[in-house]
Amino acid sequence: MTWQTKKDKDESIPSFEQQRAEILAQMGAQLLALRLGQGLSLEEMVLLTKIPQRLLEAIEQGDLTKLPEPIYTQGLIRQFADALGLNGAEFSTTFPTDIDQFSQNLGWKRTSGSQLRPVHLYVLYVFLIFCSVTGLSKLLNATTLQATYSQNNQKEQTQPLAQQQTTQNQKVQLVQAVSKLPDNAIEPQQVQIGVTLKQTSWIKVVADGKLQYEGELPQGTQRTWMAQGQLTVKAGNAGSVLMSVNKQQAKQFGEPGTVKEVTIAANTRS
Repeated sequence: MTWQTKKDKDESIPSFEQQRAEILAQMGAQLLALRLGQGLSLEEMVLLTKIPQRLLEAIEQGDLTKLPEPIYTQGLIRQFADALGLNGAEFSTTFPTDIDQFSQNLGWKRTSGSQLRPVHLYVLYVFLIFCSVTGLSKLLNATTLQATYSQNNQKEQTQPLAQQQTTQNQKVQLVQAVSKLPDNAIEPQQVQIGVTLKQTSWIKVVADGKLQYEGELPQGTQRTWMAQGQLTVKAGNAGSVLMSVNKQQAKQFGEPGTVKEVTIAANTRS
């Protein structure tokens, strides 16, 4: 009969750093998937979070070696999650900063360790979906343009010289018009609002009918929310809130000491 020694059992339990790295990898994959789902680039996230791009990449890739002390890393995760519309304070607590927190969660980690999903495959899956949708849209545009071009050529063969010249001019105008279309012309419209608190104020945000945030935000807070259809914002002290719509210049939300609520649709320009 073979007896498993205490040393063998201890070696089968992942170390504190290994557990922390696994947790960061899972959290980074969630943030990456959410960022891609909202159509945000890393450059845009740098503007929203004020965090250097190399640190954002390290969080998404679960690379502890490129991140600062755990307590500061937890703060970076909180800011990252807040900018994507999550409850950053609650989300970031999953990342352990010391051995005491690791010990409290050790029971959960032992049971969940065998169920960890392949994080890199999940990230690759999300990325492939994103690329497939973009590529399909461009392919449909190219196919439509080619079909129009072929039809015009067939008509030219049976038209008089003067009519052929007119058709040729129309074809050139069509190509020029298509080339001037913005890259996001076929993408669904979105609405984005950003708020900056000059003073403490109660805020409520509803995106596409779902409550995103309700509570008091302290002075100096900067938050961003996005929606596919519409966003409703309500402030308890409208004069203390600066709000920008679709990255336009921020304006004062309302009069000081007043309660104000507005609903912004996806086709709003300013």
